[in-house]
Amino acid sequence: MYGISQKLNYKMIWQALLLMSVISMLFIVPASAGTVEENSESIANLQTALTVLWLIIAGAIVFLMHAGFSLVEIGLTRTKNTANILMKNFMTICLGIVVYWAVGWGIMYGADFAGLIGIDQFFLVGADNALWNSWWFQMVFAATGATIVSGAMAERTDFKAYLVYTVFMVALIYPVYGHWVWSGAGILTSGFLVDSIGASFHDFAGSGVVHSIGGYSALAGVLIVGARIGKFKNGKAIPIPGHSLPLAFLGTIILAFGWVGFNGGSTLDGNDPYVSMVIVNTFLAAGAGAIMVMIITWMKTGKPDPSLTANGMLAGLVAITAPCGAVTNWAAIVIGLVAGIIVYAGVMFNENTLKVDDPVGAIAVHGYCGTWGLIAVGIFALGQGEGSMLADAAYTSAGAGLLYGGYQQFLIQVVGAILSIVWAFGISFIIFKVLDWTIGLRVSAEHEIAGLDIVEHGISAYPEFMIQEE
Repeated sequence: MYGISQKLNYKMIWQALLLMSVISMLFIVPASAGTVEENSESIANLQTALTVLWLIIAGAIVFLMHAGFSLVEIGLTRTKNTANILMKNFMTICLGIVVYWAVGWGIMYGADFAGLIGIDQFFLVGADNALWNSWWFQMVFAATGATIVSGAMAERTDFKAYLVYTVFMVALIYPVYGHWVWSGAGILTSGFLVDSIGASFHDFAGSGVVHSIGGYSALAGVLIVGARIGKFKNGKAIPIPGHSLPLAFLGTIILAFGWVGFNGGSTLDGNDPYVSMVIVNTFLAAGAGAIMVMIITWMKTGKPDPSLTANGMLAGLVAITAPCGAVTNWAAIVIGLVAGIIVYAGVMFNENTLKVDDPVGAIAVHGYCGTWGLIAVGIFALGQGEGSMLADAAYTSAGAGLLYGGYQQFLIQVVGAILSIVWAFGISFIIFKVLDWTIGLRVSAEHEIAGLDIVEHGISAYPEFMIQEE
């Protein structure tokens, strides 16, 4: 009897709820559906708002990458230079913000002059909400090139000279090449060169604009500043271990997280249907790069090398930055695997052949793998032609790569890669030479041995390690 009564009670409750729902619906006044024009305007406004918010969030994620760069650099160097490295990276951000506002944005995105340089919008004169939003996202990229240089020249570079170079990087070196590639009017995306080859250069999120420029600028700086004391003995490279692998690995993971905004945000559209594909390709290449370096070092030495493996992940991320919106998943893995080979071979080449001292491997990671990323577009890109799965993606390469029957895209990618090397290395070499003649690029041997924390800043990042005088 209790069971039957319980079922009846449940039935009565459901009937009452149903009756109440019907009655309430009778008294609800339906909202006006609006006209087609009003609905279209509302949808457009929502799409605009999503894009603005997406770029703000993506930019914030990229901004966090500066913490990752700092941690990688201090983790792979010695304790006596930690405060100096933190100050360099911190001031890179601060100078980058102001200099890119005053000069960099105008040179990169101002009205075009001869396909070479922008000539207005300095100090963001005449900016509106759309321009401020674009500036924010582009600004967080701008100082990254100088941060790359910081890591390669760590532990022996004069602080004042580095700050001056940072201004030149953000005001001139980075934005000029960026104008050639991303302004829509530069020599690599329009004009005689593009018309002659029959394809427009493609660098989706900056394998060339950010990483190649930073990497080859670093090579110029390292060649001039010289190796750290004790790095080479009788022509042989001697390892100088960093003081904290945990910090280096934490920095690597933060950088990888930053690539969500770096590559994903470069769709520049919060409603983009392919943003997930971009992010998937990004992390497939990252994982493949790390796996490849782990295998190589394991086979070479009998033990997998931690710091090189971490650089393998960064190598994959750098290489996929240009083609991530233009290739399939399997191609992203291949690109990452090749990047792993390149970064290992590049580090060995730099130390054993060029005899240059790069404490964090920045030249190989950002320079050599940045070039590989640009070339990879010309090999693996699907293009926007008929039948391409990315035919309706606004930002993928217009031409197909070599694997899909195209050659023009490959040719323009090679030309753009060469220009990035010549421009970054050439102008940086000149600037570093002038700085060396004037300010002095390198600290004295006495100061290098003592550590830049004390001599440059009068403080130690780890005071408990210092011998206390009685």
